[in-house]
Amino acid sequence: MFNKTLHGFSTAKVKGRLEILRIFAAYNISPILMRYFLCFCFFLCLSSLPAQVSIHELDADTPSTDTMEFIELLTDNPDTALDGYVLVLFNGSDNGMDQSYFSLDLDGLTSDANGILLIGSNDVSPVPDFILFDNTIQNGADAVAVYLGDATDFPDGTLATTTNLIDALVYDTNDADDTNLLALLGETTQINEGGNGPSSANSIQSDLMGGYTIAPPTPGALNDGSGIAFIGLGFSVAQEQYDEGAQIDIVFTADQVLTEDVTFDFSLTNATFTTADYTGPTTATILSGSTTTTISIQIIDDADNEGDEEMLISFGPLPSGYKRLNDNLIVRIVDNDFTTAAWGTPLAPTYGQISSTQAPDYYDPIEGLSEDALVQALQDIIANPDVVRAQSYADVIDILIQADQNPENSNEVWLVYTEQPRAKLDFQTSGGSSVGLWNREHTYPRSRGGFDDIEADEIADGIDVFFPTKADSTRHANSDGHGLRAADGPENSSRGNQDYGEYSGPSGTQGSWQGDVARSIFFLSIRYNGLEVVSGNPSNSTVGQLGDLDVLLDWHRNDPPDDYEMNRNNIVAQWQFNRNPFIDLPELAEYIWGNNVGDPWMNPLSVTDTAEIEFSLYPNPSHKRFRVVRNSEHATLTIFNMLGQAVFNQHLDNDYMVQHDLDPGMYIVSLENEYGSKQLRLIVKYR
Repeated sequence: MFNKTLHGFSTAKVKGRLEILRIFAAYNISPILMRYFLCFCFFLCLSSLPAQVSIHELDADTPSTDTMEFIELLTDNPDTALDGYVLVLFNGSDNGMDQSYFSLDLDGLTSDANGILLIGSNDVSPVPDFILFDNTIQNGADAVAVYLGDATDFPDGTLATTTNLIDALVYDTNDADDTNLLALLGETTQINEGGNGPSSANSIQSDLMGGYTIAPPTPGALNDGSGIAFIGLGFSVAQEQYDEGAQIDIVFTADQVLTEDVTFDFSLTNATFTTADYTGPTTATILSGSTTTTISIQIIDDADNEGDEEMLISFGPLPSGYKRLNDNLIVRIVDNDFTTAAWGTPLAPTYGQISSTQAPDYYDPIEGLSEDALVQALQDIIANPDVVRAQSYADVIDILIQADQNPENSNEVWLVYTEQPRAKLDFQTSGGSSVGLWNREHTYPRSRGGFDDIEADEIADGIDVFFPTKADSTRHANSDGHGLRAADGPENSSRGNQDYGEYSGPSGTQGSWQGDVARSIFFLSIRYNGLEVVSGNPSNSTVGQLGDLDVLLDWHRNDPPDDYEMNRNNIVAQWQFNRNPFIDLPELAEYIWGNNVGDPWMNPLSVTDTAEIEFSLYPNPSHKRFRVVRNSEHATLTIFNMLGQAVFNQHLDNDYMVQHDLDPGMYIVSLENEYGSKQLRLIVKYR
């Protein structure tokens, strides 16, 4: 530590002082004057040095939550500004290569009356002076270091160095020593946070003598127990969420009986939750001789469909001698003015209520084509570089909030795989626990497609800012709304990068998502060169191939597009200016991969094209339901068995889906309207 603390005294400065002594001797200056002069120079040098700072405590590992991790710095003097310093974290893993992964300018931050500056997650108590995202600090073997400089001196990927180094700690949680990282930082010992019991119960603490001890964490306090004892203030509410119109009682508490009144401000506003959404005071006083006070806030029940909102309870500046025990508490305010859609969820699908918003001639170029020519013409439509737009990966959040909205509650999204709704506000924003949260699921796993995000993908710049794209722009599959769905966080992890068929969804679910996912994969394999859907289960290391085509075709046939899927197709098209043709024209899959390969594709006829009734059944064979694609809105459908007996009858108005309870076998389906009638053969199979 000594060489770092006196880093300002270089060899050149020592030589300079010797030269001064020789000059004094040459001019016979008295030793007393010489001592006074040298003392003056010494204190002048000290005054020019920046304030000294060291790493006082580190808690890098709180398993399962990663919400209690912190770094504590200590300055030589209390209430010291740390301008001119930067905190840098280095990754010692094989992938990290002893390079920086996080840097923080300490400009504007000041240590407290004990010389402590606390940096960490919001759940640390007392609350840190600077808040980090949960799970920012990695477990090790890694390092934390303080330098003179700026964060711009340490962009991500900067190799560890001793240049301008003030203090460093190389640490681990029961990992092997990273000898290279130690050497790069001029250290000889790697400290194990788990060296005295589980790392989750301990921290690494400086003994101020150049060594470290492993002990239970003491954030915000000197490691030897000395120093000023602050009074802690905190607050609580009874529930995590309240409905509009509710009264919320905020209880403020001191951790000891007060000897004088303490008054402080707090705030509640956050994003769209403003002063128009509540009434009540935002100043509180805890009286001398007591430990608590309660402030009541009334949430206004308006008639606006604003969506769920989040109230953020935060302390304002506290008087000297007080610390925040907790802060930045989010309270969900549930909007009771949500809307519902006329169509159903994938679990209760409806058909024919949502029409495709495609241009009338959108699919004209594929007319009469088959095999490779059909595929190429289709790609020319959905990957047209003069028309199609690619959005950023951050924009996908907004796309999914619209496209995957729960038809039964506009404040929620509908989750693929788990077949359940979740509040839009419960989106996973950091790398910690994903339990109870939703995130973006790539139906074609990124590792299997070989695409990933770039820096520009981190910016949500809206529908009118986009990337040019083409069929070879495989990277844009990373943010293609047709290939991403809202998904439960833990289930997204469980799904991994398996082929479909290997992965068939959570146990006990109905598979209402399977056809949707199949059509998503079909779209991506046509839209992007380099992405392919194949039969069987290709190696997970084979980039650009995903299976199983046969399973996906079966899912596609048995779970045809419904209104929910058509609605999301329309919404994604508003952002990207392309559509998923396998939702608009589900029979296309048969002409590219299925039973009609080699046959020329004929676009469905409209009533304006013909005075004759035209219709098709899909899927066929089917189980208990099939879709009727027809050129007339009103028609009567009758099903006859092979003895010519009518066994089913249904008038089709807006309905395009027919559900029945027929036994497996062969039937004749007759459709009749004002233009006449037509018959097709239907095969009903066992599921």
